[in-house]
Amino acid sequence: VAHAHSQGGRRARSRFMVCTMSGAGSKLALFLCGCYVVALGVPAGEPCVAGQQEAEYYVAAVYEHQSVLSPDPLALTSRKQALELMNQNLDVYEQQVMTAAQKGVQIIVFPEDGIHGFNFTRTSIYPFLDFMPSPQLVSWNPCLEPHRFNDTEVLQRLSCMAIKGEMFLVANLGTKQPCHSSDPGCPNDGRYQFNTNVVFSSNGTLVDRYRKHNLYFEAAFDTPLKVDHITFDTPFAGKFGIFTCFDILFFDPTIRLLRDSAVKHIVYPTAWMNQLPLLAAIEIQKAFAIAFGINVLAANIHHPSLGMTGSGIHTPLKSFWYHDMESPGGHLIIAQVAKNPQSLVGTENATGKTDPSHSKFLRILSGEPYCEKDAQEVHCDEATTWNMNAPPTFHSEMMYDNFTLVPVWGKEGYLQVCSNGLCCHLLYKRPTLSKELYALGVFDGLHTVHGTYYVQVCALVKCGGLGFDTCGQEITEATGIFEFHLWGNFSTSYIFPLFLTSGMTLEVPDQLGWENDHYFLRKSELSSGLVTAALYGRLYERD
Repeated sequence: VAHAHSQGGRRARSRFMVCTMSGAGSKLALFLCGCYVVALGVPAGEPCVAGQQEAEYYVAAVYEHQSVLSPDPLALTSRKQALELMNQNLDVYEQQVMTAAQKGVQIIVFPEDGIHGFNFTRTSIYPFLDFMPSPQLVSWNPCLEPHRFNDTEVLQRLSCMAIKGEMFLVANLGTKQPCHSSDPGCPNDGRYQFNTNVVFSSNGTLVDRYRKHNLYFEAAFDTPLKVDHITFDTPFAGKFGIFTCFDILFFDPTIRLLRDSAVKHIVYPTAWMNQLPLLAAIEIQKAFAIAFGINVLAANIHHPSLGMTGSGIHTPLKSFWYHDMESPGGHLIIAQVAKNPQSLVGTENATGKTDPSHSKFLRILSGEPYCEKDAQEVHCDEATTWNMNAPPTFHSEMMYDNFTLVPVWGKEGYLQVCSNGLCCHLLYKRPTLSKELYALGVFDGLHTVHGTYYVQVCALVKCGGLGFDTCGQEITEATGIFEFHLWGNFSTSYIFPLFLTSGMTLEVPDQLGWENDHYFLRKSELSSGLVTAALYGRLYERD
């Protein structure tokens, strides 16, 4: 049985899914697109053919892989044993490439740590590392020239897979690079060890490599002395950018890379532990696609016991995703992707000016009095005095940060809550009330747990229970329906819209953008109960 699991579709508990087209807007016909799952290597679903629109799309795949892990990553092992383990994972990769090839896939992305695993020490990972020559200096096809460099067995297999599948292939592995004691950055053991993404073209040539810059507590790896800003060209969709996992939250290389307007597509290997309500894997992947108006091809590792799942092919307007905390096994997503993604940010909604809730929002922003006609008389309030009967503010921990919040009570209303220099506002209507507590929260400060970075956040969240102290807890199910504007006076232009509804369903805002020095998100029809709607601002210069 196939269920729809894309925006606009119902969520599916099953591991099989069919997706509607990742369209470049309503002007193009939306084709029904088969999404394929390979659960134990058995494909489900049928290939889809784009017909007349062929030239405007390419076919991409991401594979969420459940790695065969080393039983003891701290133990010292031989290269032979390390290769035996890695080849088990590479065998699975090869099956996926062959399945994808049958569906006409032109580029496939595999996750971070998928081949070698994680939790190594610097010494214990050594047998798992391939030697990595610089693709800038050396033109090399590992499959066709296997004897050119020693310790390149993994690169050889990946290169041969790309040839066999006739597709671009992106994978992540550990690499080593000897260095000389005269090099001031050279570690004591005489080598650099990098967390490395590699890109192979469809003829097996090593096109480029990216070495992870923002390591996430990875003792086995070094940070490259110079940041890699890597883009590569493809014959089917132009220029792609590449980075890894935790990089997505930082300025270098991510933001600097995306300033190059020619980059319309990102390949993104990741090993991401979900943290709700604000940083689930698919949530940040999608937010990135929307914020920059790009396509994101994200492959995450699948280890639900470690909270790791969530991969997707995201365009700004549509997503094909997979998030499953219950089922074991890997999962292949295939989708057609627009070569020129259509941006959502700053798009004018045709009904924008006439829509009553939007005019109300614009009036509040401009500080004009807001007047309501009663049967007999006209009541006018200054927008600022709407909050006279404001509900109590309270504090609660969310994402390890001390948020200031107000409860969202009643069927409609206007709320604001401030912290430091950031004020967040919510104008909302609810068709019916549910027995759930929602809250509007603000945080403007340095986040310091599991990484240090400065954020400004306005978040409307469903709380874990009915007590104020449950606001910020991790939940995935909700029934509360809202029609709302959420906005804040952010002091950054880097704002990511995080938007989840019940059952880990991704939502797309109706409208996003700046109005009167405030950044706003607007949504009128939710597909299911609201879990999180947040504007997540990053102030890189304050990190």
